[in-house]
Amino acid sequence: MSQKHSDVIVVGSGLSALLTANYLSKHMNVMVFTKSNKYENNSFLAQGGVAGAIAVTDTWQQHFDDTLVAGCEHNDRLSVELLTKLGPALLQELIDSGMRFDQDRNGNLSLGMEGAHSERRILHAGGDQTGKQLMLWLHSQISKSVTILEQETVTSLLVDNSRCYGVNTLRINGERKEYHASHIIFATGGAGALYSYTSNNESVTGMALALAYRAGAILTDLEFMQFHPTMLRVGNQIAGLISEAVRGEGAFLINNEGTRIMSGIHPQGDLAPRDIVSRAIFHEMEQGRQVFLNIENVPQFKERFPSITKMCLDNGIFIDKKLLPVVPGAHFFMGGIQTDIHGETSIAGLYAVGEVACNGVHGANRLASNSLLEAIVFSRKLAEHLLTKRIENNVMPKKKLKEFFSHRKEMITLPTKVEIQSKMMKYAGIVRHEKGLRELIAWVGAYKCYWDELDEIEVWLSLEEIELVYMLQISYLIATSALTRVESRGAHYRSDFPCLNDEWRQKRIYHQEKVKMLV
Repeated sequence: MSQKHSDVIVVGSGLSALLTANYLSKHMNVMVFTKSNKYENNSFLAQGGVAGAIAVTDTWQQHFDDTLVAGCEHNDRLSVELLTKLGPALLQELIDSGMRFDQDRNGNLSLGMEGAHSERRILHAGGDQTGKQLMLWLHSQISKSVTILEQETVTSLLVDNSRCYGVNTLRINGERKEYHASHIIFATGGAGALYSYTSNNESVTGMALALAYRAGAILTDLEFMQFHPTMLRVGNQIAGLISEAVRGEGAFLINNEGTRIMSGIHPQGDLAPRDIVSRAIFHEMEQGRQVFLNIENVPQFKERFPSITKMCLDNGIFIDKKLLPVVPGAHFFMGGIQTDIHGETSIAGLYAVGEVACNGVHGANRLASNSLLEAIVFSRKLAEHLLTKRIENNVMPKKKLKEFFSHRKEMITLPTKVEIQSKMMKYAGIVRHEKGLRELIAWVGAYKCYWDELDEIEVWLSLEEIELVYMLQISYLIATSALTRVESRGAHYRSDFPCLNDEWRQKRIYHQEKVKMLV
């Protein structure tokens, strides 16, 4: 098995990964790994925009307050202050570097409104293609010194003497490799693909969370998975996301009986926080009713939302009927690998940024369009921090390297990906309760022997099987967190504990290998 060394290894291919790599590549040797191709990530799918207090009528303090309200005061206030205060200047820096955001007829930035925001502060690019446009621009800008390795999955972290010094990888052709670096950065996105209904790319299964946990890193806030209210429903399948910006421009939710479902539920109506809207739709579905997004009040829908229009047409949904069938789906993970504001984890040499990280910026429920801003702000914070650190070129393992064998030890019996997703959606989805969570924990826990023995059996597993084991392990941790938090806060809703509990205010649930759970 070959070994290679670089200054920095970045795992992931989305906005956080490439921004961090781009910043660092001017000073360091950087390698980027992605388990699919460089365009297969959530950033390319992001329809919504980037939030920033740019308008003269807006302030970072207002954005700060909106973020705390959406996050149910579970946020880390310093992280939120950095996000909202640094965001506008970094956005302007992107614009000055050539990134083009949508403008009005007068050449001014066109600012949109989205749920739970008090001002119009959302920048878009290409209408509903903000993530795609940002990524294409970034690929055109990224330094040629950055090596991007596609179809190569990181399957374990190398840790010795409490320091992470490298990764093991498995290529799609079965080739295994080992790489060493002074700094290892996870920027892999969240865990939406653990659920059957999701806006996420199918590759975003939370695998990096399990990798970090197995290496000894602390995970936190795993009970907080945000469900986006409006996924386009085609039969029993999800075709894609309908951006919250559609409701920001005047669309509203109705059921198949013609009743507006958000009337009287929340002062902001259809622009209420995502968890509230998702539960309202879920309630309608529980009553056997279908839910639609009525777009009759949205001017120039086809021009304003070209990607959504194409998605509807490709799936036989006629825009002219003005009713788009919707269902909630897993969208954004507020939990993740615990970090400070610089991306430092509890393991020396290992860092995390973007959705895979949890520095507390989103609290219990992410404010719309804060995710791309998070990537922009905290990628810069991480890069600047690493540039102040000494490069460790001689970090080498003290133990013998693992030997790999070609034969399979035993028959492995694992559930399918669809089975895992179905169980997570049913029992750890929009509405949770003790009985369902215990049933989920028992079901997932039946496979515990596989993740307990993964170090020994990994060499006989296929890439698909390795991912399934990691999916099972992180599902177990999510379900355990959801069972432990006996209240409802933000995206975490317990039907048996439906109210906020002051005793849980600012309390976090931590997971660490061998330490397990601390509250």
